[in-house]
Amino acid sequence: MRTIIEDFGARVASVWEGLRSTTRNLVERALQSSGAGGAATAQPQRSESRPYDARADWELSRLLAAFDERSTEAGASLNAEQEKELRRMADTTALVLQAQTQSAEVFTQLVARAHRLRDYARIDQLADTLAARFAPSEICELARSNNEVVRALAQETLAQTPTSTLIGLLGDPIDAEIARDALERQASEYGLEEARRIVYMLDQVDVAEDDLLD
Repeated sequence: MRTIIEDFGARVASVWEGLRSTTRNLVERALQSSGAGGAATAQPQRSESRPYDARADWELSRLLAAFDERSTEAGASLNAEQEKELRRMADTTALVLQAQTQSAEVFTQLVARAHRLRDYARIDQLADTLAARFAPSEICELARSNNEVVRALAQETLAQTPTSTLIGLLGDPIDAEIARDALERQASEYGLEEARRIVYMLDQVDVAEDDLLD
């Protein structure tokens, strides 16, 4: 493995050597599962018995960025077999991250990568993890992302979030606007009566405040 990694250049080798052994083992086991020379395309399965490791997320995120940067470098001086192996290792690292991440930043990285590669099935899989993996406030953070695909995924997830959860976010000065947008979608697109009632009440408050300012 060390010889293969060194073929990919100094930055990739440096990031790889900086991984903790536990993190490196995650990638190596996933590579073995995908099979030598095979494509890493399967939907990842998260191990519920392993606690979330934020540091592993950070390490793997850096590794994926190094792999992707190397694969897009002009004149990368890699032969066809090396390019294939580089893609496999990058895809496998992305799958390991997808299976475990609870980081909004890493989620954005994975969505942006899948969009760049036009891997729309992967984007759908990532979208499916949002409600289960992230707290409502974190999904609101993603709904403010500079990445339009991430924004759209987060907004759609919030529109399908229980109305009572969105109501709870209205008291947060940062998330209130995003939560209100989601409630308005629930009222107009899904016809949810509770959402309609809350949106009506919010509109009435706005009218009353405007009257006070006049």
